[in-house]
Amino acid sequence: MAHFTFKRQMKQFGHAVPGMAQKSSIGPRRPKKQAPNNARSLKRKRDVESIEALSQRVTELEVKPSTPPTDFSELPLSQPTISGLEASHFKTLTTVQASAIPAALKGRDILGAAKTGSGKTLSFLVPVLENLYRRRWTEYDGLGALILSPTRELAIQIFEVLRKIGRNHVFSAGLVIGGKSLQEERERLGRMNILVATPGRILQHMDQTADFDIGNLQMLVLDEADRIMDMGFQAAVDAIIDHVPKERQTVLFSATQTKKINDLVRLSLQEPEFVSVHESANTATPSKLQQNYIVTPLAEKLDVLWSFLRTNTKKKILVFLSSGKQVRFVYEAFRHLQPGIPLLHLHGNQKQTARLDITTRFSRAQHACLFSTDVAARGLDFPSVDWVVQVDAPESPDTYIHRVGRTARFDRQGYSVLFLDPSEEEGMLASLERKRVFLERINVKQKKMQDTLRTQMQNMCFKDPELKYLGQKAFVNYVRSVYVMPDKDTFKLKELDLEGYAASLGLPGAPRVKFLKGDDTKTRKNMPRALAAALDDGDSVNEDEGKVEKVKEKPAVRTKYDRMFERRNQDVLAEHYGKLIDEDDVSNAAATATADADEDNDFLAVKRRFIAGDQALEDEAEQSTGSEQSDEDGDEPNLRDIGITPASTSVRKRAIQLSANPDEAGLIVDSKRREKLLKSKKALLKYKGHGTHLTFDSEDEDGKEKVYYEKEDEFVKKGNAAKEKERFLQEEKERKQRTDVVDKEVAKTKKREKKEKRKERERRAAMEEDEGTGEDGDVGVQLAPYDEEEMDAGEALDVEEERPKKRKKKWFEKDNDSEEEGDNGDKNKKKRNRGSATVVEQPQTLEDLEAMASGLLAR
Repeated sequence: MAHFTFKRQMKQFGHAVPGMAQKSSIGPRRPKKQAPNNARSLKRKRDVESIEALSQRVTELEVKPSTPPTDFSELPLSQPTISGLEASHFKTLTTVQASAIPAALKGRDILGAAKTGSGKTLSFLVPVLENLYRRRWTEYDGLGALILSPTRELAIQIFEVLRKIGRNHVFSAGLVIGGKSLQEERERLGRMNILVATPGRILQHMDQTADFDIGNLQMLVLDEADRIMDMGFQAAVDAIIDHVPKERQTVLFSATQTKKINDLVRLSLQEPEFVSVHESANTATPSKLQQNYIVTPLAEKLDVLWSFLRTNTKKKILVFLSSGKQVRFVYEAFRHLQPGIPLLHLHGNQKQTARLDITTRFSRAQHACLFSTDVAARGLDFPSVDWVVQVDAPESPDTYIHRVGRTARFDRQGYSVLFLDPSEEEGMLASLERKRVFLERINVKQKKMQDTLRTQMQNMCFKDPELKYLGQKAFVNYVRSVYVMPDKDTFKLKELDLEGYAASLGLPGAPRVKFLKGDDTKTRKNMPRALAAALDDGDSVNEDEGKVEKVKEKPAVRTKYDRMFERRNQDVLAEHYGKLIDEDDVSNAAATATADADEDNDFLAVKRRFIAGDQALEDEAEQSTGSEQSDEDGDEPNLRDIGITPASTSVRKRAIQLSANPDEAGLIVDSKRREKLLKSKKALLKYKGHGTHLTFDSEDEDGKEKVYYEKEDEFVKKGNAAKEKERFLQEEKERKQRTDVVDKEVAKTKKREKKEKRKERERRAAMEEDEGTGEDGDVGVQLAPYDEEEMDAGEALDVEEERPKKRKKKWFEKDNDSEEEGDNGDKNKKKRNRGSATVVEQPQTLEDLEAMASGLLAR
């Protein structure tokens, strides 16, 4: 959780410097200087007097509509706030600030509505700092103000402004949003005086953090209140309102303020003051914003967007799309095509660090294009945005107002353009006019349109399966966004060219959308039977009279066996595969289909039959003997060989034993329904009985059947419990004695084997030591190399039968050691090895120590 503490500038009081000249002590003694504690008390007294004077000025403040204040210096503000505003270069009041701040300083509830970019953030941050300052709020008083924001980016922006203007206060403030460590926020949350948070995260702390106390809350601020009070945050906001105290000051700000009675009752507002400085304006958007719209079919939207970016590479552009999948697809596709302008993308599925980095980069960029969802539509202040492009129409006029509010901020020039499908034009323009938003239609210059985008998108989707997958998801999400739009008069899904839109995304065909198929099913279900049959058979229908002129007879009843034998692999390929076939081949489609049907008659896709039990194998063997002759003659194929029993074959009654226990009854097959059970392993489980539970010990290779506890009734029948206990203990004692005897024998055997192995090792070591000793008793002299001429024939034969292995050199021996070298040779070796450092391996065994000693004695 981001947090900070405002710094207070304190004067330092000190004592007199030692060593200075002092006057004589004759005469009356002077009074001692005041201690630093007295200086602090005087300063505290002055602070109290200044706060009381400031409160008196706020009480006497009266704002006349004819002469509103123009500068912050004209308002009754504390010196820390004024210095923070001056350091942040805030001097002049905007219209909404001049109307809202005086009323908020007096503690009244505020409903503030103003155009985007009019300075609403300072309208509630300044009253928050001043109200807590006049109450002399400290860290021991707990949380004093809570500011809620619908998005993380807007909360970060509010927090940064609060840091700037409150740098000289002593309050501690924190930022609580999703995507951060919950444990770190818990540790610091109890010391915060001001919190800027999103509704979901702050509600999580209210429910889970024990140290978080909001019982002393003074101010509750809702920025973009209409969005927070919307259905998406309704449950969270209701829970937050239940936690906070009812005796508080509530402040609501938004560009499109809510006036619903239900919302005001939920917030428990007490005689709120509605501040709407632009209510009488001709438009609800900034005056210097030039608003346009283009009527373009859905299939050509991406072409127009690409051409627009290619002709505005030196601009700062913000592009709005309806879903995060669309944002990802358009960003990835355009990034490969390289339009000549830096591209960024922002949506809600990104991590918080990535979202913060993207918003920072776009704010600092001079020329860039940001593809975004409505996450960036509210409250964010991106400097110097030239164009706002809405590729997908907004869900409501309020969303449109917030989107275009990212440009033309603080009386600057800005442009916006809205892409509308022909079916959306009439309804969208009418709804915007009701909100006092008027658009001007413009046309696209066909000379600057680039028609190669669709071909390039198809090539990229063909080469990159991941991009094709993103395109499919973007298509489905766009269709879903249009499907859930509340304004059905404007968004008409049936009139959209979805096939053309899929082709513009580079897809070979429109992906199937499940909820559209369900919608058609519901319509057909409510349709009259005669009309539905007519539509199925292709008969003409008189819509005026609602009657069917001709209805064919109903087809005969077909069983599932008929459908199974007629089924072919026609649906393996998607519907759009037919578009890849030339039109010249369509005339031969009927003949080809007939030929394929004849070839596929021999192919049957059936389930593998499960043959259960030996009896079933015997029965099939008996039934197959009569058909062997016919198979050899080649008259008819045997259907039982592939696991199918024809429907016309009669079922012979037989019993099949499935369980290993002969006492359990088997499965009696006397009907076709029982015979179907043989094809399902799951259905045959209940006829197989229960298996045996085996347990395995460390010594037993074969498992033993698990012994379960006796039932209480059977245990009582055996006799008295005390006698049974004595008998059981006696049996266990005897079993333990027998087991001890066996264990002792096993231990003795293992000990004896271990002792024999140790003696064998000692014997081998002694033999090797004898081989290394010469005739004169000298130890350590190396044997001469093997030479056949110096050996007798018998000795040579013995060596050939069993030749001893060559002994490894010890750690102290060298390759060029020999008895023939003299003292000069040793001296030369020492000189050569004097400058080189060698790693000497230490002796590890007794044999190594003996070898080292023999080597030293030999020298």
